[in-house]
Amino acid sequence: MQTTTLNHNSTDIGNYWQWQGHDIYYVKSGDRREGLPPLLLVHGFGASTDHWRKNIAELQKEFEVWAIDLLGFGRSAKPVLQYGGDLWRDQLQAFITEVIQQPAVLAGNSLGGYSSLCLASYHPDSAKGLILLNSAGPFSDALAASKSNPIQKLIRTVLLQSWASYLLFQYVRRRQNIRKTLEKVYLDQSAVTDQLVEDIYRPSCDRGAPQVFASVFKTPQGDSVDKLLASVNCPLLMLWGEGDPWMKCKERGEKFKQYYQNLTEYYLQAGHCPHDEIPEQVNQLIRDWVREKSVENCKES
Repeated sequence: MQTTTLNHNSTDIGNYWQWQGHDIYYVKSGDRREGLPPLLLVHGFGASTDHWRKNIAELQKEFEVWAIDLLGFGRSAKPVLQYGGDLWRDQLQAFITEVIQQPAVLAGNSLGGYSSLCLASYHPDSAKGLILLNSAGPFSDALAASKSNPIQKLIRTVLLQSWASYLLFQYVRRRQNIRKTLEKVYLDQSAVTDQLVEDIYRPSCDRGAPQVFASVFKTPQGDSVDKLLASVNCPLLMLWGEGDPWMKCKERGEKFKQYYQNLTEYYLQAGHCPHDEIPEQVNQLIRDWVREKSVENCKES
């Protein structure tokens, strides 16, 4: 298996894996270490392995690190499918089984956090640990409320129309709008670089990208977070960028603790993507937590 040493500016240095007839892009860096599980990094909606560049560059010094582009995003294929947590859960499970070939600690941001949680819930033997960074996904009460909200129903009905979702996609994918969105969800504006904007813009030009975007509105809601947590049995680290305007982090943090008490959490001065905005802090927290849990596992065995 090819291993690549990354720096903060590395791009296009990964490999492709075939899953269900589709090309899946991934990056591997660092060497497997005795007593330490591999790390698998999973990006959020609209992002890719590029979003983990700053983390891989440091974590590879101590861990075997993998990052993957979910089907429909980044450099992976964008076929016409029904996209959702179940699909990405199965992709991650197959990747761990066929490529990594060893249970991993999954670290997921936003949508990647929800997909990683789905994997840990349905395939607990594949997850040595779970690190969720501003993780997406509804709890049961929010899911019920959204179904009865007339405004949300109307918006969803409109966006189910192919012309409406296409026009919205063409609007949000403009570079200036990508930058505006990032500036709203990052506390540190200097972290919103031209390279970051380009990393998100580039995959939107791929054939099939508009259909992937539209599929999000057509896909039925997946399992609630509380239902998923009921089947998780691995250690859980929650990292919250508390300046995230899209999430009420304190409220969500309390709900996670309500349904899963075996967790460690930190609230950080960052927005929706703390791993990219404050990578030094996030890398250190991941490094310390994984080592601590690995030592605990050794003592138990």
